[in-house]
Amino acid sequence: MLMPRRFLPSLSLLTAFDATARTGSISQAARELNLTQSAVSRQIKTLEEQLEVPLFVRERQTIRLTLAGQTYAREVREALHRLSLASLNLRANPRGGTLNLAILPTFGTRWLAPRLPRFLAAHSGITINLVTRITQFDFRLEPVDAAIHFGAPDWPGAETVLLRREFVVPACSPALAAEYRFAAPDDLRRAPLLNLTTRPDAWERWFASHGARPSPVHGMLFDHFATAAQAAMSGLGVALLPTFLVEEELKRGELVPALDLITESAERYYLAWPADRATYPPLEAFRDWLLEETAADR
Repeated sequence: MLMPRRFLPSLSLLTAFDATARTGSISQAARELNLTQSAVSRQIKTLEEQLEVPLFVRERQTIRLTLAGQTYAREVREALHRLSLASLNLRANPRGGTLNLAILPTFGTRWLAPRLPRFLAAHSGITINLVTRITQFDFRLEPVDAAIHFGAPDWPGAETVLLRREFVVPACSPALAAEYRFAAPDDLRRAPLLNLTTRPDAWERWFASHGARPSPVHGMLFDHFATAAQAAMSGLGVALLPTFLVEEELKRGELVPALDLITESAERYYLAWPADRATYPPLEAFRDWLLEETAADR
């Protein structure tokens, strides 16, 4: 069904509204858009007439958004961002084939990025854009075609496929290991324990899996494995780290196992995507390649 024209304002009206809403000033919006103040004022007035809703409160020489205008401004800004991103993607790859992928930060930098040149060499017509996300999100609200996810295979409104398992090891600097001389799981409680915000119960589960006494775990919090690993290398404490993400640090001796107890995580890594993108050619190609890359780790 064709939308009434008043619900589809022109781009010039929306950009004038967005600029004024962001700057809180018609004169600043006019300078940003290289227009006259009267032109911007007319565009905003036209938009309000089309929508039949006042978007600004005008008081003497000032202007501010109404409550309805505040809500509309957020949605218009997101819509303009999506249009801009679509144009940027098309310009970067005129033949199409852009894949917008959400990645876990450390997984993306440590595991995926070094392997991506192989994929791009085999699929030269595909452009991949990467954004970081550490938790699930609504695919309907994000301009993302797929996401690499750690956890359970359930993602509302999305399909998933298993990529790989994960094994974690309690790791620290050689100096910290020499200082504490850990001999049993309970010994780790004497040292500072480094925690990840997205896995708040990881240490409790690790201790329980090794028969250690139940007790709350406290310590520094980090939002990325990379920063937790760096903190561990700096001697700030013991971090529970995925072995495949810190292979190089372990090989170089910058990190050492506090205890030689490697444990498999209950969760797994998955590729997730909205059901309506399942047959999108760049996603199909990337999914097939990713499953080949992770075949030995499943």
